[in-house]
Amino acid sequence: MTILSTTQKRLICPSCGTKGKRVSPVTLRALLKDEHASEISGGDHSCRTSDDEPDGDCKSLQKDTGWRFCDSSNCDVVYFAEDGDQTFTKSQLKVEVGVKEMAGDRPLCYCFGHSVESIKEELRTKSRSDAREDIRAKMKDPGCRCETENPSGSCCLGSVAKGITTAQQELNMINTTIHAKSASSTPLTSRGELIAKVGTIISASMASACCWLPLVLLAVGVSGAGIAATLEAYRPLFMVVTFGFLVAAFYFTYRPKKAVAEGGHGCCAPEATSSEACCAPATKGWFSLMTFNKAILWVVTVLAVAFLLFPKYVGFFGASQVGENETTATSPLVSRTTIAIEGMTCEACSVALQKAIKGVPGVLGAKVDYKNKQAVVSTEACCAFPKDEVLHAVTDAGYSGTVEESKP
Repeated sequence: MTILSTTQKRLICPSCGTKGKRVSPVTLRALLKDEHASEISGGDHSCRTSDDEPDGDCKSLQKDTGWRFCDSSNCDVVYFAEDGDQTFTKSQLKVEVGVKEMAGDRPLCYCFGHSVESIKEELRTKSRSDAREDIRAKMKDPGCRCETENPSGSCCLGSVAKGITTAQQELNMINTTIHAKSASSTPLTSRGELIAKVGTIISASMASACCWLPLVLLAVGVSGAGIAATLEAYRPLFMVVTFGFLVAAFYFTYRPKKAVAEGGHGCCAPEATSSEACCAPATKGWFSLMTFNKAILWVVTVLAVAFLLFPKYVGFFGASQVGENETTATSPLVSRTTIAIEGMTCEACSVALQKAIKGVPGVLGAKVDYKNKQAVVSTEACCAFPKDEVLHAVTDAGYSGTVEESKP
């Protein structure tokens, strides 16, 4: 049990339990801050087995040196003694220990200046990293200084290989995040586009409701008294809302769509504040959907215009019926009575009122003139004009009338 405990104490980091790697006291004296470097004593074991190494490479130490290096990112301990409880943490070193950091520059090769961030920049610009090839070439000339520059005291090629994997993973995570944002924003954009289009139709129909709603109510036998005047007061507001929704619909449909650039390792630098600022416009897979959305938008636009202009052309629907019903008005047995009408707001009002007057018993025909604000009612000359019934029909339709004259 005593031998096992001693072995664990010499090999295992007392903070995180990671097995440490041999490190030369030369490395500790070179990289610890001056006040701590003086505490290091012992033989100067070197990682170089020979001054004539063909590649200038640093070889792993083959014998215990009294010190171990912990490369785990889960603790602050960098060096710990093989015998005793002495440890040194990251804050006691002159340099940043890149393998123990999770963010930032994170140096990997201390001799030739390669780090996780520099590798990520390579991946962004040329989709690959030549860091290992560059290090191997420079290890021959001018040669490396890993023993006194690298906190691990050994060759950095292994750390650089892991750093390339880390850089690729982090860039893929950035891409994944951008895709996720794009995917999550698409439904919101589509929802906004849909709301804008539906809102355009509803507000446009409400803008013309003062004309068509009384007609509908009258068709089902419900009095529309007063409703036309009330809705007419809100017509300007509904028109403004309609144009607002229509502008929003055009914006959502025609604004440039952004997406993550295909290939490579991220379309944006980490410092970019918006992924849409540097990503390529999305084209593939959107053509048919965008074309359909644009077609729907123009259909909505036509319907909105039709609703808004409804009061201007609704009178034509009743024009032909008026001519047919007035054929009896030329008979000498027919008298015509003119009634002044108040409360009409559009041509649709004249159509609705005309239909209401024609339904009065004894009325042979009626012609309502919206422009002159009057109704000409044809009745049999032999009979008294049904004044009360006609005026009651005018009132039920939502207007007021005054009999002006009666001509045989």
